Amino acid sequence: MNDLMVPLTIISFLFTIAFIFWRPHVNEAIPATVGAIIVLLSGSVTLADLGIITETIGGAAVTIMATIVMAIVLESFGFFHWAAENLAIKAKGSGIRLFWYTNLLCFLMTLFVNNDGSILITTPILLLLLHYLGLKNQQKIPYLISGALIATASSAPIGVSNIVNLIALKIVDMDLYMHTAMMFVPATLGLLLLTTLLFLTFYRVLPRELPGPTPGYWNFSHASGNHPLKDKQPLISSENRTRFMRNILIFVFAVRISLFVASYFHFPVPLAAVIGSALLLGWRWYYLKITPEDMIKKTPWNILVFAFSMYVIIYGLNNIGLTDMLIQFLQPIVSGSLLHASVLMGGLLSVLSNLFNNHPALMVGTLALTNMDLDPLTLKISYLASVIGSDMGSLLLPIGTLATLMWMHILKRNKVKISWGDYLKVTYAVIPITVVFTLVVLAYWVIWIF
Repeated sequence: MNDLMVPLTIISFLFTIAFIFWRPHVNEAIPATVGAIIVLLSGSVTLADLGIITETIGGAAVTIMATIVMAIVLESFGFFHWAAENLAIKAKGSGIRLFWYTNLLCFLMTLFVNNDGSILITTPILLLLLHYLGLKNQQKIPYLISGALIATASSAPIGVSNIVNLIALKIVDMDLYMHTAMMFVPATLGLLLLTTLLFLTFYRVLPRELPGPTPGYWNFSHASGNHPLKDKQPLISSENRTRFMRNILIFVFAVRISLFVASYFHFPVPLAAVIGSALLLGWRWYYLKITPEDMIKKTPWNILVFAFSMYVIIYGLNNIGLTDMLIQFLQPIVSGSLLHASVLMGGLLSVLSNLFNNHPALMVGTLALTNMDLDPLTLKISYLASVIGSDMGSLLLPIGTLATLMWMHILKRNKVKISWGDYLKVTYAVIPITVVFTLVVLAYWVIWIF
């Protein structure tokens, strides 16, 4: 190590985090990229390390790109407008009933797609719905924040619902079936608690009565801008629209099932996601005559740049001894009991995720775990606790996950104002309780099934 390597790496990390907190409205990719460049110049991350980082996250990045493609294609087919209309009809004029339906939609969409895709799909649906209901900005906040939190936290039960989970699964050599068997029950109970806490938090401000739109209110003539279906209604008539949307949902569900099948037969999961998305793109091209080139414009590249840059920074910290420090601190405590392992690793990853973003945080946590010489069961529960910290605990701050970053990006693009203060008032009340509860349940659930 040269004399400047350690201080420059630490300074770059502190600069990046401080700038993001100091100027939360500035594009996060800018300070992260500057910090990553400083780390590279310091020598704590080499060109060879960049290759390792790219290989580690490459498959997951391809998966998220495929998910973005899927969301944009669904928008082109009018799925967002159709879903918004059906949500309004099912709410039957009740703001409280709408709260539960929107959260159910976000939960199911994350299971069918993944957390990033769920945000990309459900947020525009909710924005359309709340706009046409004529709700004011403050009245939109309960639905938008709760939807984002549920959509992101719902990635914990199964491994394919979050690219962070996919990366960590590869590192600890754990298959999707074992992950789901050990995680599904504790994470689902945690989600139920989170939803209940969100409902209690927003109960007083939820509108009791909503306008009652009639079926067809959200037809394609209401679409703003250059919505692809405004001039193509003959291709998808109102009579067969429900059947058409149902077929799209079935296809999406089939793609999700194919990821489990691919994992079972050791077929690359990212490749399966790309194949499914390519088929969907072809379907869109055939029906709507829309070429795939719009994907380049609609993909939030800045968020992907932010994620990669944060990986570079955290990898630099790892190379100057961060992982070794974590191992020395954690190993005696984690080895004590499964409950200690669960609560400690989940709590630590919650903190790291909110500082680094959950992608690089989980990478460092997982690397530390694999070098502790833990027994197989303790390693598995420590990893699963880390996933809870990175999927749920990371929601404390808007920069904790890529999903919430994309959510903020969509809100800004649609001129909906939700400040960091609005967000933190909710998350500080619900996230810590949910995370601790889920980690404790995880420990006792694993002890019981094993």
